[in-house]
Amino acid sequence: MEKRILIKDLGSYVGAQVSVAGWVDRVRDQKKMQFLVIRDHTGSVQAVNFKGGGSLDDLLGSLAVQTPVRIGGRLVQSEAKLQGYEIVIDSIEPASTPHQPFPISPGSGIDARLDWRHLDLRQQEKYLIFRVQTTAEHAMREFWLQNGFVEIHSPKLVEGASESGAELFKLDYFGQEASLAQSPQFYKQMAMAAGFDRVFEIGPVFRANRSFTPRHDTEFTSVDMEISWIDSHEEVMGIEERWLQHVLKSVADRHGDEIRRTYGIETAVPETPFPRVTIPEAYEIIKGQGYTIPRETKGDLDPEGERRLAKHIKETHDHEFVFVTDYPAGARPFYHMRFPDRPTVTKSFDLLWKGLEVTTGAQREHRYDILLDQVHEKGVNPASIKSYLDFFRYGMPPHGGLGFGLTRMLMNMTGLENVREVTFVYRGPTRLRP
Repeated sequence: MEKRILIKDLGSYVGAQVSVAGWVDRVRDQKKMQFLVIRDHTGSVQAVNFKGGGSLDDLLGSLAVQTPVRIGGRLVQSEAKLQGYEIVIDSIEPASTPHQPFPISPGSGIDARLDWRHLDLRQQEKYLIFRVQTTAEHAMREFWLQNGFVEIHSPKLVEGASESGAELFKLDYFGQEASLAQSPQFYKQMAMAAGFDRVFEIGPVFRANRSFTPRHDTEFTSVDMEISWIDSHEEVMGIEERWLQHVLKSVADRHGDEIRRTYGIETAVPETPFPRVTIPEAYEIIKGQGYTIPRETKGDLDPEGERRLAKHIKETHDHEFVFVTDYPAGARPFYHMRFPDRPTVTKSFDLLWKGLEVTTGAQREHRYDILLDQVHEKGVNPASIKSYLDFFRYGMPPHGGLGFGLTRMLMNMTGLENVREVTFVYRGPTRLRP
């Protein structure tokens, strides 16, 4: 057969012999003609066979939907709905024969589709998610490289907890207890102690979270950055908003029209600076709407509060993003720096995007003695994090950083409301397959 041509590139081959490869999407077997639609990851095209009583007729008549095939033929202009051209088939070669019946359909529930995730992902609208992800990650790295960052890959097998003793996946490590990393946080700070100045990482993290909500998972991809020689957490927020502006512009330029057609979502490139409200101000805004944040949030926002605050910001600032700052120390980890004149308030922030929390960040406490006091205050055993505390014993510059959720970014970009839909292979409390 001729060299394979991607379906998106067929337009320049009208009148020529072509070869395409992909999946059989639809088949129509009529008295004098046979039609099939074949799709690859770039698009779909119709192919036609004028029956002549030969083996090609029989082969086409036996093809099942979802069969992977190669088709050779002449590309001709046509009034067919797909692109205005079609392939007149000369040859067809099935690569394999799919079992029947097919185990899922477009109407299948999410659990069934996750059981057969490789089949679920054959749809072009699903493939778009990961094209967007690829563009977004490329733009992230582009920004980082332009702004003096270096990439690190932190270990995922660790001795203790990254954040706290909760939500840990523990395992035996040659007779020693270890756990899967909840965050690269400690190792980002190690890089600051090493003098790396600005670092980033895109990698997996693990949380033994038994939640079944549409926004939680037990393994996900975290996007992290850390920068040295800052004066406040405001500098970290400034970096993030410029970074997101660059990423969203790249996605809008490359995929904006297709996202709009497929998901009905506009990819808005945000203006900077993003709106900022302190957590006490956020509470007052939400209270003014007749909603009270539950006590168990302990100085944080619950999902309903996040949605209400975001709606207020959209109405008053016409902005999809809002930084929520100045969280109480009780709601934040021991390593968040506190204001010298407000020792119960941290130099920290969350970023909400369309009412969904996508970032937690802060200026970190870099002074060993103060950090140790905060460790004790939080009830953490210093011996359990000795390796981490050693990073600070021989000099640490002032620094801060953030962690950003990649799957939540994809949810907002596509309008899909479940992390299961935007994760290549999802992991949750009851799911270890495929």
